[in-house]
Amino acid sequence: MRFAKLVPTLVLVGFVVMACGGSGNGGTTSAKKIALLLPESKTARYESKDRPFFTAKLKSLGFDTNNLIYSNANQDAPTQQTQAEAALTNGASVLVLDPVDGAAAAAIVAKAKAKNVPVISYDRLILGTADLNYYLSFDNAAVGALQGTALLTALNGKANAKVVMINGDPADNNAKLFKQGAHSILDGKVTIAKEYDTPSWSPDKAQTEMQGAITAVGKNIDGVLAANDGTAGGAIAAMKSAGISPLPPITGQDAELAAIQRILAGEQYMTVYKALKAEAEAAATLAYDLATGAAVPSSMTNGKTTNNGAADIKSVLLTPVAVTKAN
Repeated sequence: MRFAKLVPTLVLVGFVVMACGGSGNGGTTSAKKIALLLPESKTARYESKDRPFFTAKLKSLGFDTNNLIYSNANQDAPTQQTQAEAALTNGASVLVLDPVDGAAAAAIVAKAKAKNVPVISYDRLILGTADLNYYLSFDNAAVGALQGTALLTALNGKANAKVVMINGDPADNNAKLFKQGAHSILDGKVTIAKEYDTPSWSPDKAQTEMQGAITAVGKNIDGVLAANDGTAGGAIAAMKSAGISPLPPITGQDAELAAIQRILAGEQYMTVYKALKAEAEAAATLAYDLATGAAVPSSMTNGKTTNNGAADIKSVLLTPVAVTKAN
């Protein structure tokens, strides 16, 4: 598969990250600690991409990575609360928090606020608190819109097309935004035959959901809007098991290796590439500036905000890219 068409976009994103910070001169980090709190490991990106990219960027800025506090909550909100409290007790100067549960994580922000520790909501938005300092992610409604648009393209104007939607974790605010973006494109143009929210983004649960859809709707399904590559894989497994051939077009997200291989094999129609290196490096740069007391460049947010139900939170929003076999 050729990725040449992605190069200009990735170069631009990389330029934005370089311009967004890396001041690195705001003060000594000899006694500073930064905590990176990730939500789960079922999605391949967190351990294989986000964590190493974040760590490497901090090191390049002169941060002693022995002072990086790292935890993964394995999709359990109470565990993440405990991990965050431990990081604060251990002297974290900044929390970079990708919440398991966006609403529950407001309690973590409150704990951090009590210790004057800033919190960066990483990738997923923390809801219902005005004390959140920054939100750094992608334009997640745009992700869903890309998926919906790609699916319509694949359906090529088919009348009364029946689509199954396999959405993400209902506790994840990003999943809600993906769903909203997809509905903004699909509603009125296709028939949503069945729709599911998938707890924990579990591929196994997605497979069960797709099996239920096949039982309810039959095998004549025209398309599947799967919110990420893991749920896409589960849906594909269910359709193969049911003997559906050829497979209908199915979407995904994260550009995981398995998904790229499925796209090349004609089993998955598209995925959404998100420049995880750019996202992780921007978060590391922002965390470093906050830890060292450096002024965060205004170019970091360009005046963008995201409302989390309590306040408009200063936001760094990167741009997603659709990937099909054609590009």
